[in-house]
Amino acid sequence: MEDVIIIGAGPCGLSAAIECQRQGLSVRVIEKYNVVHSIYLYPTHMQFFSTSELLEIGDIPFVTPADKPYRHEALAYYRRVASHYNLRINCYEEAVSIDRQQDGTFIVRTRTRSGEDLEYAAEHVILSSGYFDHPNILGIPGEETDKVTHYFREAHPYTGMKVAIIGGSNSAVDAAMELIRVGAEVTIVYRGEGISSHIKPWVRPIFEAMIEKGRIQMRTSSRVTSILPDRVIIESLQDGTTTELANDFVLALTGFRPDRKLLASAGVEMSEDMDKPVFNPETMESNIRGLYIAGVVASGRNANEVFIETGRGHGKLIASHITSIRNTED
Repeated sequence: MEDVIIIGAGPCGLSAAIECQRQGLSVRVIEKYNVVHSIYLYPTHMQFFSTSELLEIGDIPFVTPADKPYRHEALAYYRRVASHYNLRINCYEEAVSIDRQQDGTFIVRTRTRSGEDLEYAAEHVILSSGYFDHPNILGIPGEETDKVTHYFREAHPYTGMKVAIIGGSNSAVDAAMELIRVGAEVTIVYRGEGISSHIKPWVRPIFEAMIEKGRIQMRTSSRVTSILPDRVIIESLQDGTTTELANDFVLALTGFRPDRKLLASAGVEMSEDMDKPVFNPETMESNIRGLYIAGVVASGRNANEVFIETGRGHGKLIASHITSIRNTED
């Protein structure tokens, strides 16, 4: 019997594990893939919006020579933190269900990569799964073909290619900036009327300059309606007219959504508006006693509602609540 089982070894899950461990609780972390898998899925050369201090967990300094750290530095940092605290992390093991027992404890059932089914008993469960496994699907013809991806890793494979980027967030802008460096012909197709106000401030002027110089084409108030082997069909949201654009690859950078299956299996209630789990913001406890929410899974359909710098504090709230309950029962 574990005191706490944490599902998800992202930065917020690791922070929760550290805080619970500091309170003398036995902790096991279950992770479907590798440690901080969501960061691993970021573009290879991505630079964070946040400063390194805002990404720190466990009171371990995140030292970087740049104003804002890069992906590879974050991967090394979180590996070091997990090793420093000797966290027990079961990587490549997927949690498939959470069942609350009559005595108030939980059984967490998992499946390993080899197909072995395991189960763990715990007094408390913290669900800290991310959302990068589940991209927002457009539902348009051709989206399922191999010329389309919802993940951008690096620009090299697109050298000299005609690339359409669907979306107007920071991920779309960062991808476009990398692609033009390898000679790709880039067209951004965005439903918004103009460039998003959320673009990183140090990137925005450079991006706008690339548009003005014609190095990046941008179709605003538009959407892709069909993806064909050698072209895409673009519809104007202003007048409904359509145009064809020669195309080799499509990056559908339309965001991601959290997985709600585990929450549903445990009986966690959802709010009606944003499909957001019901929880106490002072303790992060859900409507199921002993089951807590941490990190981006606490957000609704807007995954940008919770970031590392905010979600990393959830662990302290949870650990304090568990400890206070124990002290009261004693």
